[in-house]
Amino acid sequence: MPTLIDLSQEFFHRAPVFPGHPPIQVFPFITHEERENAPHTSETASPVVNSIICSDHSSTHVDAFSHFSKDLRERSISTMPLEMFYTEGICLDLSHFPPKGLIEVADIQAALTKHRLEIQPKDTVLLHTDHYRRTFGTPAFTTDWPGISADVARWFGEQQITAFGVESLGPGIPGISNADVHRICGELGYTHYENLVNLHLLVGKGRFRFIGFPLKIRGGTGSPVRAVAVLE
Repeated sequence: MPTLIDLSQEFFHRAPVFPGHPPIQVFPFITHEERENAPHTSETASPVVNSIICSDHSSTHVDAFSHFSKDLRERSISTMPLEMFYTEGICLDLSHFPPKGLIEVADIQAALTKHRLEIQPKDTVLLHTDHYRRTFGTPAFTTDWPGISADVARWFGEQQITAFGVESLGPGIPGISNADVHRICGELGYTHYENLVNLHLLVGKGRFRFIGFPLKIRGGTGSPVRAVAVLE
């Protein structure tokens, strides 16, 4: 039997979001108590339900090509092929990087050599920085994380990957490389995941199946996902 590793953060009311994004709101629309006190007819009886209000970049999510480019505004999440979210994957250990440390191409190559891995076309490459375990629940979670440089984003495109994924709220460092990394992904035709967890469980495990299907949001610039790694 394969082993499934859950790579998704819990989705809950007021969970942390990227600074400036709308908050996640989860609240009862109608409760058990309200149902118990209401007339029960075939038209009104039903289970309780919650309301959810959030951006399409909430919690563990994937970006659409349209997120950072006017030229790609028609390439929303609902237009992206399902094959992009069901790929082979590898995980690289970059947990030695400090907060706001800039990850360069040589660092990616060193991690590949260390674990005797290679990037194959259409792979999803996950980057373990241990940001979630170190900072979740503290102010640093939404401000201080290691990130890749624009050169790494271009190099990933040259390797013809399908996606990469990070544990932080952005793939680059805000004010240094984050905006450039987003734009380069769209221009070169691959995407990325943010707010992943449990990547430490994949370090040293070799290749695996990565799954991160988005919601089919019309015009969506991204979507929450339930990201999973499958180890055979």
